[in-house]
Amino acid sequence: MITRRWVRGVVGGAVAAGLLAGAAGCETPPAPKAAPGPTAAPKKTPTSTPSAPASPAAPEPAPEPCPEGGVRLVEGSGDAVMGLRLEGYRLVNCGTDEYVLEGYPQVRLLDKQDQLLEVAIGHGSAPITSEVPAVDAPPERVTLAPGQTASMALLWRDRITDVTVPPVEGWVLEVTPKPGAPRLGLRLTRPVDLGNTGQLGVGPWKR
Repeated sequence: MITRRWVRGVVGGAVAAGLLAGAAGCETPPAPKAAPGPTAAPKKTPTSTPSAPASPAAPEPAPEPCPEGGVRLVEGSGDAVMGLRLEGYRLVNCGTDEYVLEGYPQVRLLDKQDQLLEVAIGHGSAPITSEVPAVDAPPERVTLAPGQTASMALLWRDRITDVTVPPVEGWVLEVTPKPGAPRLGLRLTRPVDLGNTGQLGVGPWKR
């Protein structure tokens, strides 16, 4: 009697253990965790490139002082036809008072070494050429307020009449605007190339 109960108990325990083992064997294993994806590299904060220090602005050149007498001589425009030269020059009132002109300026020419040239200087176009309005106009009274400008013209011919005589070139123009006024000097960018004619015509002051 006792033996049967033990066998039954053993069989029942074995069956129970088998069921538990089957249940344990039939359990679905958990899905494996997904592998981590590629990690994006951290964004670099752009570093600002230090800019070069700004160069200081070049100082503006100091204005040229007004010459004694209150006027300045300036080279103007020119014209050349078949060796005939017509060059204009301007007189600027850079002072603070009115400046009155009348008649013709007194003119001298110097060479590159600032030596005075021997030139026959006359009023008008004769005997250099026929009438030229800029040189042959009648003189008039010209009053320049501060900042205003008057002009005068020079006429000459670049011609070689004697190959044994060196040609003459004036590189400095000296002008006395009116009697008693200080003489003004102007170094030229275009010479007064007289050849060896030795003649220069001067026109009157014009507004």
